[in-house]
Amino acid sequence: MKTTSHSRAMLLVSACLLAPLAAQAAPPSKAEYAAAKTAISADYKADKAACDSLKANAKDICMEEAKAKENNARAELEFKASGKPADGIKVQTVKADGVYEVAKERCDDLNGNAKDVCNKEAKAAHVAALAAAKTSKATAEARADSKEEVNEAKYKAAAEKCDAMSGDAKDACIKAAKTAHGQR
Repeated sequence: MKTTSHSRAMLLVSACLLAPLAAQAAPPSKAEYAAAKTAISADYKADKAACDSLKANAKDICMEEAKAKENNARAELEFKASGKPADGIKVQTVKADGVYEVAKERCDDLNGNAKDVCNKEAKAAHVAALAAAKTSKATAEARADSKEEVNEAKYKAAAEKCDAMSGDAKDACIKAAKTAHGQR
């Protein structure tokens, strides 16, 4: 089966967006973080050096791939260090941008309408990837809102149970319910 540039671009975008963000382990220590940054820089320099033997657009593609790999690694390191959902979404955005830049360079090997079509397909895949990242952001925000609503409902149910009590027992029950369900 012949693979078109469009299907290759869609596969790359799908791979970037459907790959689940790893469950957060303990954030790296300052030394581990610094070592990882140094390793990323060293890998980038090695990847760039590997591109030096290439010529013309092949070299440009190689350089874009090296930049994309470095940017992805840095974004993933930041996410691993912070664990923030926003940084997880940034990983998706950075990956989409990298795939797009590489795809544009690959289109430069084409001429005329084929080049125009390739660029339009790359742009469409990029727009779809960015929309998926935005959807992830909206989903994360909706999940946080839902969690707050669930905790509030659970607190109200627990507080209702406390109404059957009186005095110190009731106060302790309400305090425990607030603590258990994140209420102030």
